[in-house]
Amino acid sequence: MSDFKDAAFGAGHDHIFLGVGHEKNERKTWAVIALCSAMMLIEIVGGSLFGSLALVADGLHMSTHAGAMLIAALAYTYARRHASDSRFVFGTGKLGDLAGFTSAIVLAMIALLIGYEAVARFLSPVPIHFDEAIPIAVFGLLVNLASVWLLSGGDHGHSHGHSHGHGHGHDDHAHENEVQEISAPSGAFAVSIFEDGVPPVFRITPAKAGPRLDASTVSVTTVRPDGEQQVFALADRGGYLESKEDIAEPHAFKVIVRMPDGEHEVEFEEHEHGHDANEVATRDHNIRSAYVHVIADAAVSVLAIIGLLLARAFGWIWMDPLAGVIGALVIANWSWGLMCDTGAILLDINPDRRMAENVRRVIEDNGDTVLDLHVWRVGPGHMSAVLSVCTPDDQRNPSFYHAALNRFKGLSHVTVEVNAAPVTA
Repeated sequence: MSDFKDAAFGAGHDHIFLGVGHEKNERKTWAVIALCSAMMLIEIVGGSLFGSLALVADGLHMSTHAGAMLIAALAYTYARRHASDSRFVFGTGKLGDLAGFTSAIVLAMIALLIGYEAVARFLSPVPIHFDEAIPIAVFGLLVNLASVWLLSGGDHGHSHGHSHGHGHGHDDHAHENEVQEISAPSGAFAVSIFEDGVPPVFRITPAKAGPRLDASTVSVTTVRPDGEQQVFALADRGGYLESKEDIAEPHAFKVIVRMPDGEHEVEFEEHEHGHDANEVATRDHNIRSAYVHVIADAAVSVLAIIGLLLARAFGWIWMDPLAGVIGALVIANWSWGLMCDTGAILLDINPDRRMAENVRRVIEDNGDTVLDLHVWRVGPGHMSAVLSVCTPDDQRNPSFYHAALNRFKGLSHVTVEVNAAPVTA
């Protein structure tokens, strides 16, 4: 049995893992609650009086996202007030994900209800008072747009099924203007600055079917405008070489890549980073669920208006319940997306696999072995890691590994178990 020592980041460290802009998002949700609650009553009462299913459906959905706002607001308030409560082992950062998951379930139930009512109206149409129903539907859309405006500009990470990939023919998530190509007698290579969740480093990747480089025979030297130079040693990462040292800002310099067949020069220019590479890990699912509600509700409002206008213009009474069916499908789609994203966080699925990969590499680059590693999200922008390390160096304690892992952005809580390697005779 080998000896081991374990410790977490810091002595007497806290477990406050709330997202950036937590209190600001809390205030936004309360403002939208007041607005949506008033409009909800107007649409449901108006739709019932004037016989419009689409308008009633819009009002019902308005009630769901008013309720979702209440869930979100209470989750923000509770998480903030109990952020330091020791009963929460890893803080209250995941309470927003629980609130988002709850909102997704409510959305799914309302989608089923609207779909059922729409089918009933197809079978038994009712008269519609268009002159009264259409203005209310338009007013409902304006309220939805106002709600979107109130919730926009925050940290909700409004990604709705699209991604911000920057592929360059390989798996590295580097920005497009951080990749330079060099042609050598031995083949073509891509020189890139990689900074996905960690401080920036150089990577040299051979083209497809290209030769594999020997890290001991290749080096990178930066030459800045003031003449300052820095040499970077490289480590073999399997499919590419990576610099062992971080690159200091700004990224404006000439790069000299020294290979066995000669030197190759490329230029890098400083740029603005358009996207956060760790968007999934940093996303606030609580404000996102509220944002999804109002966006979906705006779409349902548009459908209600279209259905009413076509029904009045051409006598297509069936257009009104059809708008309800389409609205139900839109709501169900958003519900499923929310359920998948928040459920994954609640089940501790690692949203940033590259973080775990890089943690492992940092430890094993020091000559140690990672016996066990778990990385998961404990709050918006906060990741936690538990790892077991086997080391032949009896001078290395948990503080050594904490210092090595401090380089990672968003890695807020680390627990390390250090095992002594067995002594061989």
